[in-house]
Amino acid sequence: MQHALPSPRILLGPGPSTVSPRVLEATGRAPIGYLDPELFEQLDLIRGNLRILFGTANPFTIPLTGTGMAGMECCLSNLIEPGDRVVIGVNGFFGARMVEIARRLHAEVTQVDAEWGRPLEPEMFAGALRSGPRAKLVACVHAETSTGVETPIGPIGDLAHAHGALFLADTVTSLGGLPVDLDRSNVDVAYSATQKCVGAPPGLSPITVSDRALATVPSRVQPVTSWYYDWSLLRGYYDPPHGYHHTVPVNLYFGLGTALEEILKEGLDERYARHRTVSAQLVEGLLELGIEPLVAPESRLPTLTTVHIPPTVTDEAAVRRRLLIEYGIEIGGGLGPLKGRIWRIGTMGTAATSRNVVLLVAALRHILV
Repeated sequence: MQHALPSPRILLGPGPSTVSPRVLEATGRAPIGYLDPELFEQLDLIRGNLRILFGTANPFTIPLTGTGMAGMECCLSNLIEPGDRVVIGVNGFFGARMVEIARRLHAEVTQVDAEWGRPLEPEMFAGALRSGPRAKLVACVHAETSTGVETPIGPIGDLAHAHGALFLADTVTSLGGLPVDLDRSNVDVAYSATQKCVGAPPGLSPITVSDRALATVPSRVQPVTSWYYDWSLLRGYYDPPHGYHHTVPVNLYFGLGTALEEILKEGLDERYARHRTVSAQLVEGLLELGIEPLVAPESRLPTLTTVHIPPTVTDEAAVRRRLLIEYGIEIGGGLGPLKGRIWRIGTMGTAATSRNVVLLVAALRHILV
């Protein structure tokens, strides 16, 4: 590299986000075995705290090995058999990924589309559910990482259950940063990721599955296509008597356990309020520079803010490079049709501080002058 980058970085992109010193220290302790009794004591605490964070009583709530994409593929692979009809909302990059995976599983996919930058509306799902054969599954992204849009999931969950379908929600960029309240929203299955608002390193995907959704697996005509992510086999490891399934990343569990302790010590209401406050400060500071948000205030995530590239900027990637090289600040670019048109700025978990906002706005002011 031509430049020695500042370290540690200030991670204000779409993920990963900064981890606290306590979490970092926890991940560095000596590993223990994947069947060690101490590990299962830690896992019991982690699973209980994840239920609090998810807002669910689901017994099958686990920190799945793998990133958020592993959670997505795991959940869809267990729920979908060839020929199943699924209704998937797409208003960004990650909704489209769900469609791609569902099609690879040979589902009959009905795609419900909204403009990138706008939320999915319940009426869109209502029309799709009324037409065609009965749907087995309805799915959407709660917090779309590619656009910074929040889609309210409660009304969609109500519709799914009214039509006899299961409901799946992607909570990758919402869990730990804004309420998800899965049981109140009739969400049967959800997956997330540890490297965003939860404040732990990448490599784990918390998932939670209702008894109603679990009951569909034994009645499958064909086995789950993924052996590694088969819920029936995973339960044999996570639930007593804890038989061997795979070598789990024990040090990531140590970090996640500490991150969840920090979340609950701060308090959920206080944590969500902090994310809202810092997000509002960020938008205000960027507006002073003439940088406009992509998303309307009522649908804007408090965890990830998307903004239009200023018209005076001819090379947006060069601005991001300067932020990283000169200031050690990372922000993200756009994906799909928004590539080259927006920046994605994450204020998630430990990184959601007024200090970081002041630093970013000052750095952008200097670069854009």
